[in-house]
Amino acid sequence: MRPVAVVGAVAATVLAGMTAPAQAAENYGEYSRFAERSAGQHWADGQAAGQWTWKPLSSTTSEISWGDPKSWPPDYAEKFVRGGDWLLLDGWRDNGTYYILRVTKEQIGDAKCGNLRTFATSGRQHYVKWDIPPQGYCLKAWGTITEQSSGKVVDFGHTQIWSPPAPCSNRYLSHQTCIKQWESWWDNNGSPGKPIVRKLERDQYIARGKGMAFMIQQYFPKEWKSEARSYWNW
Repeated sequence: MRPVAVVGAVAATVLAGMTAPAQAAENYGEYSRFAERSAGQHWADGQAAGQWTWKPLSSTTSEISWGDPKSWPPDYAEKFVRGGDWLLLDGWRDNGTYYILRVTKEQIGDAKCGNLRTFATSGRQHYVKWDIPPQGYCLKAWGTITEQSSGKVVDFGHTQIWSPPAPCSNRYLSHQTCIKQWESWWDNNGSPGKPIVRKLERDQYIARGKGMAFMIQQYFPKEWKSEARSYWNW
């Protein structure tokens, strides 16, 4: 017969396992408010520098518009689709047409863009993991953007580093939790055979329960910073 003390210890271990399930991971939707008619303004130099709104199109698809709040709504809107474990970028509309983005190669690696492995060679861009992992990760994508109205093709490269949740504050809002996206965007502006060149490099902080652009620190093409001042639903 097994000693009572051992039986009791085993029972306690089993009960602990039953009553303390693993905590579910947070997801990108909780931070970005992708599935809500959500909006926000970010400010720089004492005035509104930009505005964004999410417009859900279905349970898995949403468009985000970025623009000047003084001339709202803008023509520009990016279309994202949730697919499995990922949020995917399909393309964007602007200037009365749609721009279809498709990758030719995608890689994923650690938070320093080391240990890269190729995981896709076609389809929409894997923009961000839906469930937020406890460690950072790097995404690299190369592909084409096709202007539907003309057939013009642009070659692009996009590198992102996503960092896990951490405390964040800006001059208007304190004691928040943010995930950070560092990104570098490259393209050749539709010049066939020309190399892609860097067009943008920046950090963006996305606050849990509030949304996009909690803080934007741009490094290229010029130093610039903006901070979220207000969020709302529409």
